[in-house]
Amino acid sequence: MNVHGKHYRTIWIHEDDPHVVQAIDQQVLPHEFKILDLTTVDEVAHAIKAMLVRGAGLIGATAGYGMYLAALNAPRRSREAFLESVRAEGEKLKATRPTAINLEWAVHRQLRGMEAAADVESMIEAAFQTANLIADEDAEFCRRIGEHGVRLLEDISRRKNGETVNVLTHCNAGWLAFVDYGTATAPIYAAFDRGIKIHVWVDETRPRNQGASLTAWELGQHGVPHTVIADNVGGHLMQHGLVDIVITGTDRTTYTGDVANKIGTYLKALAAKDNQVPFYVALPSSSFDWQTRDGVKEIPIEERGGEEVRYIRGLHNGQVVEVLVTPQDSPAANYGFDVTPARLITGLITERGICPATEEGIRGLYPEQGG
Repeated sequence: MNVHGKHYRTIWIHEDDPHVVQAIDQQVLPHEFKILDLTTVDEVAHAIKAMLVRGAGLIGATAGYGMYLAALNAPRRSREAFLESVRAEGEKLKATRPTAINLEWAVHRQLRGMEAAADVESMIEAAFQTANLIADEDAEFCRRIGEHGVRLLEDISRRKNGETVNVLTHCNAGWLAFVDYGTATAPIYAAFDRGIKIHVWVDETRPRNQGASLTAWELGQHGVPHTVIADNVGGHLMQHGLVDIVITGTDRTTYTGDVANKIGTYLKALAAKDNQVPFYVALPSSSFDWQTRDGVKEIPIEERGGEEVRYIRGLHNGQVVEVLVTPQDSPAANYGFDVTPARLITGLITERGICPATEEGIRGLYPEQGG
């Protein structure tokens, strides 16, 4: 991640204190750049629940580091007491954001690693190594997603004789949603770095405005041309030939290709289908749900507090403030995600390559998952 010319990951171990996990506080972006110090599972759970850290891959990595903190703080009087404690802390972490599969995946991966160790000190070391491995894999997988996905943008550029390639995004599936590179943005950064003329339409993504506040900020840090748009503009742009491709991320994708992503993704997919605009979803393997067939019926959809809809956060006279945008007494519903059926998706961009959003296509890339 490029921040004022310096490379950052979104989460890491404090270089001077291995008992402290540090992360970028996304709640104060884009108006302030702040680093969080996390030392307990409760602090990690709050950071995930309150969306100080957010995004599928980063939630998984944060959960991995949270389990490392759970191991550091667990009782050491016996192996059984230690495991009982870290399992309970894992349940606490899993309850914070139910839709994102990466969170559950990371907790279970940590528990398997600790359970395989012989004694308490070995379990703590296993938790440390696994947390770092989860983060390293996330960054590497996102880099590979960029290498595979950039081919799509290169093809469009050739067909347009080098004219600008217009990409539409929704929410934030960039550096800030993962440990580094991002998923939906990884092909964009790769294309930009190769000299391809590229422009990104950035959905604001109400109600939390992750597009307007996060995607736009990180694209700007990298120098990528972009324009922030209201969420409902995308269909109009597609009708008028101003979008060449849509690339989004996902918080959970079934083995049949249904995609749960930030609320509003489904509407973009419908507009893309109606206007023959290719619609791709970028994801690492940790975002696949290998137990779920029907995303619409089976994926749990997080419902958040209505205050996120009723209030909007922004900079006013140099101060970050919250402003009420609805009548004082009007209730608000706040569904965090929707599910885009596989039939609306052109393809999935993974660390292993690009495949159709079908069970056959997905299992072709991941044959070890069986059938």
